Amino acid sequence: MTTQVYSTPAGRVNEIKGEILGHAEPVEVLSLGMNMRKMPKNQGDNVTYRRYIPFGATTTNVNTQNRPAATASAHMLQEGVTPAADTLTPVDVNVQLNEYACLYAYTNKAAELSEDDIPEEQKVQAGERMALVREMVRFGELKSCTNVLYAGGTTRLTVDEKIGLNVLRRMTRTLKLNHAKKKTRILGPGPNYNSFSVEAAYIVLVSTDAECDVRDLPGFTKVADYANRNSISPDELGSCEEFRFITSPELTAYADAGAAVGATGLLSTSATSIDVYPFIIMGDEAAFDVALRGSESFRMNHLPHNKPDKSDPGGQRGYIFCGFWAASKIVNGGRMGVIEAGVSALT
Repeated sequence: MTTQVYSTPAGRVNEIKGEILGHAEPVEVLSLGMNMRKMPKNQGDNVTYRRYIPFGATTTNVNTQNRPAATASAHMLQEGVTPAADTLTPVDVNVQLNEYACLYAYTNKAAELSEDDIPEEQKVQAGERMALVREMVRFGELKSCTNVLYAGGTTRLTVDEKIGLNVLRRMTRTLKLNHAKKKTRILGPGPNYNSFSVEAAYIVLVSTDAECDVRDLPGFTKVADYANRNSISPDELGSCEEFRFITSPELTAYADAGAAVGATGLLSTSATSIDVYPFIIMGDEAAFDVALRGSESFRMNHLPHNKPDKSDPGGQRGYIFCGFWAASKIVNGGRMGVIEAGVSALT
């Protein structure tokens, strides 16, 4: 029997245009712990905030500026004697705005012959990229807070424990001594089955890598058990005592910055030293996010290719520009804190 071989002509295209696939988008959470401030246009690139130190407090460091002290006997008047006059002590905090931007370019060929809308995709990418830049500006400022506690150690180099109630409670004590107000209100239990009350709380912002350790905290309440599920962010994980935890993959660790891994079971990039994660704890009026004219500071410009000028007489190039003026600043370091801790390796 002879096998007949048929020759099928090759197709002209033989390819189906698929949809544009999804991609990673940045997560912005740090603004939840900050107070937003607008800077008016055409007023310079600097703004100076001022506060006055309460009586008895000192300007020695962030943990002395919020601790007033007074004795009753020192304020007792003597008949006919005018008391000595006191003066106010100001503390000025200067913030300078900086400009951040990115630029994408495309050609007329890409715009006119490509099957994809290249300029539109560049707009999406530019916006998401600059959102991440804005979050990194905030992250760099907030994790530089000098009010720091270390899990299992006294410096970053000696961190050898994961987050725990003891170090959280120590931070609570410090914040309360500094008269730090909480960022969230009390949530009472609701009529739904197994719902729990949630205390007024400080906000804790930390990497998603730490989620397992946060869930293991004694008394942890997940968002699903809140009354009416009244979360403050889609990225809120839950609460424990006087803290509500919000996680983000953008809040990365100091790689290999802690103590030797040994038998700690904590995560390490190099398997030598522990990765140290900043748990950023925010009280009210601790840090400002300053933007030129508020949300309008985030701007997107599209210079289309089909508008020729003397620098491009053939209309061959187009540009997508995205940028903003902004600054983040800790204005009262005693009303926030950072706990540096390791996280479980989960091996």
